[in-house]
Amino acid sequence: MSISAENLQVELDQRKDQFTKSAPKETIVEYDKGIKAVQDSGVLDTALNVGDTAPDFTLKNAVGKDVTLSTLLTDGPVILTWYRGSWCPYCNIALRNYQENLGAFKEAGAQFVALSPELPDQSLPTKEKHALEFEVLTDQNSDVAKKFGIVFSMTKWVEDAMRDYADLKKYNGDKYDDTTLPLSATYIIQPNGEISYAFLDAEYRNRATADQILAALKKSK
Repeated sequence: MSISAENLQVELDQRKDQFTKSAPKETIVEYDKGIKAVQDSGVLDTALNVGDTAPDFTLKNAVGKDVTLSTLLTDGPVILTWYRGSWCPYCNIALRNYQENLGAFKEAGAQFVALSPELPDQSLPTKEKHALEFEVLTDQNSDVAKKFGIVFSMTKWVEDAMRDYADLKKYNGDKYDDTTLPLSATYIIQPNGEISYAFLDAEYRNRATADQILAALKKSK
C-alpha cells in the first residue's frame, strides 16, 4: 500500500507560510480571529463525531448524476471530505493529494468522495483540472454539512473579505448563505452508517492526511 511521498500537511504549511510572509498584518490578525471565533462557537463540540450515525443523502455529482451514500456503503467504508471550493488554494492542495493517494484508499477497501457547496458547473472544471478520479458532489446550500453539524458563521471582517475575494454566491448559487462555510471536515463512514473517524478542526489550513485516514481505516477493520 503506497502513500504519496509528499505529506499533505507539509504542503499546506508551506502555503500558509507563503501567505503569512506576503499578506497584510491586518489580514493575518483578522483571519486568526476568525479561526478563534469558530473554536469558540462550539461547532467542534456539536458536530457529528465518532460513534454517531451519518445521515443518508443523495447529491448530484459533477455531471448531474445522483449519488446516494447508503448505496456507496454497500461496497464498503466511505471517506467523506468537505471541499470548500475551487477558490480555496488549501482545498485544491488537499484534493490533489487525495487523488495521489486514491490507490491506497482503494487498497484499504474504501471509496473516497468529496462534498462541496459549489454548483456542478463550478465543480466539473475542478474535477477536470485536477484529473480527479473520485466523485465531487454538490452539497447545495450546505444542506448535508448542516446535518453533520459542521457549518459555521464567519466573522463580519472575514465575511466581507470573502465577498471581495471569492463571491460565494457566484460559486454556490444565489440562494447560498454567504455568511457561512463548512468546516474542512473528513469522516470515515462504515457500511452500517456509523462514523469511525472524524477530522474536525477550526483551522482551515489543517486537513486529514492520507496516513491518518489509512491508519483509521486499518483500525476499524
